[in-house]
Amino acid sequence: MVSIQNLHKKFGKNQVLSGLDLEISEGGIFAVLGPNGSGKTTLIKCLLGMVIPNKGSISVMGENVKNGSAYRHKIDYLPQIANFPSNLKVKELIKMIKDLRGNTTLDQELISLFKLEPFLDKKLGNLSGGTKQKVNLVLTFMFNSPLVILDEPTSGLDPISLLRLKKLIQAEKDKGKTILITSHIMSFVEEISDEIVFLLEGKIYFKGSINELKNKTNQPDFEHAIASILTDNHA
Repeated sequence: MVSIQNLHKKFGKNQVLSGLDLEISEGGIFAVLGPNGSGKTTLIKCLLGMVIPNKGSISVMGENVKNGSAYRHKIDYLPQIANFPSNLKVKELIKMIKDLRGNTTLDQELISLFKLEPFLDKKLGNLSGGTKQKVNLVLTFMFNSPLVILDEPTSGLDPISLLRLKKLIQAEKDKGKTILITSHIMSFVEEISDEIVFLLEGKIYFKGSINELKNKTNQPDFEHAIASILTDNHA
């Protein structure tokens, strides 16, 4: 599904990714974790063609990302911060994105799931952060692509919406999709992930299941296992 080899990326003198290798197979939920500055968002942006690496290769579903942008139509992406035009109404934004990417029948289902009907005629600039995030989720999931990338998807969500998101992600996995998630909420990661990829200083420190990480670090629970990595590496 995703194959990354010897990926390097520098911003000025700051080496963000240094020789990163990663293989992600088709189907399942993969959490990309690591402290701030470990390269998570840069890795995702390289995958999406939004950041050009200095060195290395990336292929998504068998296509080298350097060969064109067509592969992006097979990816649904939720950015960490969605900068919506504040003067547009919610329904206008949804229609605009549908017109850009091609029609979808899933938007009404998602609007109902996240209870957005009362907000469709409201301008995006007047919405709370949590409601904007629900709009963001509708825009992400309404195109039914095989690869879904979610950068901090729980941001601003109330407990009921978080439950709905978990069920939605699980349902997408059951369709055979591959889902990449970054999150700082360890309980969320532990509940939904099949595998985790832990980045430290631009390299992969660990890839495997949460149980394997607990065994490797000799810790009783996930949060202590993560803390143990950070303490041992002075990150």
